Amino acid sequence: MKYIVSKEEGKAYLQLYRQIREDITGGVLPHGSRLPSKRLLAEETGVSVITVQHAYNILADEGYVEARQRSGVFVTYRPKDTFSVASARQMTAVSLPQGRDEDEAFPFSVFARTMRKVISVYDERIMDRSPEYGTTELRQALAGYLARSRGIYVSPEQIVIGSGSEYMYGIIIQMFGRSRIYGLESPSFEKIEKVYKGNGARIDFLKMGPDGVLTSELERTPASVLHVTPYNSYPTGITATASKRREYVDWALERNAVIIEDDYDSEFSSLTKTEDTLFSLEPERTVVYVNSFTMSVSPAIRAGYMVLPPALLEQYEGNVGFYSCTVPVFEQIVLAELLNSGDFERHINRVRRIRRQKKKG
Repeated sequence: MKYIVSKEEGKAYLQLYRQIREDITGGVLPHGSRLPSKRLLAEETGVSVITVQHAYNILADEGYVEARQRSGVFVTYRPKDTFSVASARQMTAVSLPQGRDEDEAFPFSVFARTMRKVISVYDERIMDRSPEYGTTELRQALAGYLARSRGIYVSPEQIVIGSGSEYMYGIIIQMFGRSRIYGLESPSFEKIEKVYKGNGARIDFLKMGPDGVLTSELERTPASVLHVTPYNSYPTGITATASKRREYVDWALERNAVIIEDDYDSEFSSLTKTEDTLFSLEPERTVVYVNSFTMSVSPAIRAGYMVLPPALLEQYEGNVGFYSCTVPVFEQIVLAELLNSGDFERHINRVRRIRRQKKKG
């Protein structure tokens, strides 16, 4: 193993983290193997011990490795789920947030200022009809934001705007059809099940283990579409480990299946780096990424979006591309302004700092 850290390619700890992660997922560093000591790796790469520690911390946060007292750092990533690594992530019931604590709420003053700016700058255009896929402004702003913050690199043409996640579920079912079987986490958020049933979809409920859907359930199910919430799944609070996320993607590739990645809360992770999305692991064919602004801005903002891989664009266009966008132009441009100005990300980062402090306390 030889890792190269370049000053021209961004933060050193992230470069190191990515290279070690690739060696782990590629089998160069198999389960149970020991990583080099922090001091040795720092000397080999020409970075500080603190930089190596930061990279190791992220790998540990995401479930790739674990530090053992007086023994070192060992790889815990597995291609299939076993409960030895995930036992620390117990299945405990959590409440679905109905609103954030006051110190986590999106600043109303910022939102009001942005609304006034949009009315002033865009004038009567906010009364226009939205294009079917959403405004160019919001789709471009989202493409930039997803690349910066989530490791999702897509063109604006791959993004579709709609009035929240629940609306998107219905569109997805119409896109893929009612003849397919849809696999849902069990237990999962009740409204997901209701939307699928209300749209006439056939459902197979897949039992959850401590780190996500059980491998035995993935092997058993006849489903060809899998709807998962990899981060903070409701009501269990389970976050899929790095091993499980990779297993989901491999399952879909092997079966020529599709994954609906419901990423409703991961932006507010208290970890030093947000969890890898399934879409970022396989951005070409198998994953449809869904998110909304309900949790990040306000439940009053009925706006969400989905990101389609290139292989599914033609199917979307042919089956449901004729639907009108259900989000007013005014709201779309306000959200685009929040993303472009940095106000949205400043809010996200502020909430994450608050959560880290609460976790330490």
